[in-house]
Amino acid sequence: MPIWSGKVFSSGWVEARGGASDVTDPSNGDLLGVVGIANGEDVAAAAQSARRAQKEWAAIPFSERAEIVRKAAEKLKERENEFADWNVRECGAIRQKGLWEAGITYQQMHQAASLAFLPDGTSLPSTVAGRLNLCHRVPVGVVGVIAPWNFPLFLAMRSVAPALVLGNAVILKPDPQTAVTGGALIAEIFSEAGIPDGVIHVLPGGAEAGESMVTNPGIDMISFTGSTEVGRLIGEKCGRMLKKVALELGGNNVHIILPDADLDGAASCAAWGTFLHQGQVCMAAGRHLVHRDIAQEYAEKLALRARNLVVGDPKTDQVHLGPLVNDKQVAHVHALVESAQKAGAKILAGGTYQDRYYQATVLMDVTPKMDIFELETFGPVAPITIVDSVEEAIGLANSSEYGLAASIHTKDLAAGLEIARNLKTGMVHINDQPINCEPHVPFGGMGASGSSGRFGGLASIDAFTQSQWISMVGKPATYPF
Repeated sequence: MPIWSGKVFSSGWVEARGGASDVTDPSNGDLLGVVGIANGEDVAAAAQSARRAQKEWAAIPFSERAEIVRKAAEKLKERENEFADWNVRECGAIRQKGLWEAGITYQQMHQAASLAFLPDGTSLPSTVAGRLNLCHRVPVGVVGVIAPWNFPLFLAMRSVAPALVLGNAVILKPDPQTAVTGGALIAEIFSEAGIPDGVIHVLPGGAEAGESMVTNPGIDMISFTGSTEVGRLIGEKCGRMLKKVALELGGNNVHIILPDADLDGAASCAAWGTFLHQGQVCMAAGRHLVHRDIAQEYAEKLALRARNLVVGDPKTDQVHLGPLVNDKQVAHVHALVESAQKAGAKILAGGTYQDRYYQATVLMDVTPKMDIFELETFGPVAPITIVDSVEEAIGLANSSEYGLAASIHTKDLAAGLEIARNLKTGMVHINDQPINCEPHVPFGGMGASGSSGRFGGLASIDAFTQSQWISMVGKPATYPF
């Protein structure tokens, strides 16, 4: 049996107080393993251990912290096929997605390691004669990372690696559905890299563990990636405790197609940006805003691509789309498709499913009043809404409470840039699709898509440290009393 079977990682592998949970294959329900489930006692013990370990961890030379993260990255690289295999079996991903996720995580870890070598502050002039002002960055302390199931390795490590490099201890709570890819294997590579006891804890768990992490006063910060609904609750509780929080939440992202767009390129980008990992991506293209002049041609091109995508078991078949993660998600996606169809939308491709396998779907004539326009689908569905002007497209794009990512297709780059500047969106990609990520580029949204949730490059320093002002003078000042 695996070393992690029924256990959590907290200064080594220990029995979970919260019991155990089966790890199952979303393709067929087969049992893959058993992971430990943390409860509030596990979280409290981990917080105490992490708090003790963090002081020594922050005190060691920054180069040693960076070296341990680099060693863990190399362990990941050596085991990338194992990580990819678990991604396929546990997440329902196609193998290419599993390999891509391992690769981008490897890059993320090395980029995070480089943060330790950057300036950690600056000196500032003073209005007081002879005073030296220093403003530098210090670790937050103990960082709680709550990671989702869709990209469990990368979206965990995006917080874990920079937080560690910058001198914090980390408690990671992966989703129980993907507790191996996004949890147990992460614990293994850091253990193999020689990270000191107590610096990282991996506690798979559900709502109880998450609640305990948020409310535990020994955890100084929460970095949460997940739904807007849960993010609001976490933000509210952290706010009451004056606890630092970074929230990277949902999205209902627009893919805007103007009359002069390269339609073959726009349709190719749309297919990737909508159907990748069965659409279970916060950055997926959820609203296709297409100018009336080219809407029909665009829809036909996208529908053709959708009909050519093969849906099936990614372990045994050469497929483009695997299963949705669970039955609840299947029901959610299909209810939105059926509701749109009843309200007048036309299904040009897909709209059907078997078990958890949902066909790539294209809907035409979707209106802003339909639920599928307003809500995050998180499934392989491309809703097309016809617009008559750039102004209308911008207005509809900004009508959503979400503001994560967007893409614009036009041959007029100046026009595309002007549209981008008018979108209330954290990330915009011109002549591309919204699922984009580079480890050194700040990632995050606006509005209901996130609050202070910026990761990548210098943004990670802001996220996982706090500023401290130190001033000094050669001899004490003289005051009136």
